[in-house]
Formats: sequence, C-alpha cells, structure tokens
Amino acid sequence: MSFSLDTPSVMTLKSEAKALREERAVAGIPLSHGAALEEVAKLHGYRDWNTASAKLPERVAVPVQVGQRVKGTYLSRPFAGIVVGLKLLADMQHYEVTVKFDRPVNVSKFDSMVIERQRVRTTIGLDGISMAHTSDGEPHMRVTRA
Repeated sequence: MSFSLDTPSVMTLKSEAKALREERAVAGIPLSHGAALEEVAKLHGYRDWNTASAKLPERVAVPVQVGQRVKGTYLSRPFAGIVVGLKLLADMQHYEVTVKFDRPVNVSKFDSMVIERQRVRTTIGLDGISMAHTSDGEPHMRVTRA
C-alpha cells in the first residue's frame, strides 16, 4: 500500500481528536476521547475510527530523511547536498531541515559580491518547499530527493 505526502497518519488524527476535545471543552460541550476519534475519522472520509486506523500509516510522511541525497534550489540557486538534520514541527505538516551543500552556494544577487552558504536550515512543508519567500515571492528553498 502506498501513501502520498498528503495522507495523514494515525498520529495526526489522534492529535486532531485531542484538539477537538479541547475546543469542545472550552465551549462547554464535553466530548469523550472515543467520540472525538470517531468524529475526526468521519471528517477525513472514513466510516469510523477503526477503519481509519486500519487504513492509515502509523507514522507521518516525510519529504526527505537524514542522510539522504537531495537537490533543489536555495535562493534561486541550484544545489546538491545531503540532509544532516530533520525535525518534525508541532503542526505535523512542516519540518525544520538542515542541508549541507556539496559545493558552497553563492546567494548574492551581485556579480561583484560573493556570499556563500555551505549549510542551511529552513522550514519546509511536506511538498519540500520552504515557508519563507524572497521579496519577489520565490520560496527560499525547494528540495527534492536526488
């Protein structure tokens, strides 16, 4: 069975159920843990929690892994390198990724100036595209498996 990067994990649905319970508690509408799981499963299109937990992966999909060769662009400059760090963020949809480039990347827009980066850390989504953008709207980093 294969899953896309958009497929939520069992852990993601459990986190959503917990948030739903907390939201309902604040509104004065208590909700049991089981009822929250059932509701979240239905919101994701499953008949019930048991069906969802049987069909979904246990873990979260990752766009890249530590030690993996990657390629892409950093500040619109092409690069190849290796992932040396990866941290799942609390929303379970974004990662803090650290990439060591094979060759330093000159990030200066001016030919007369050299500003090289050998190792960078940025936040990317499951699609491998950074959340931060340059002033012209281009993502700081686009990373894919090499």
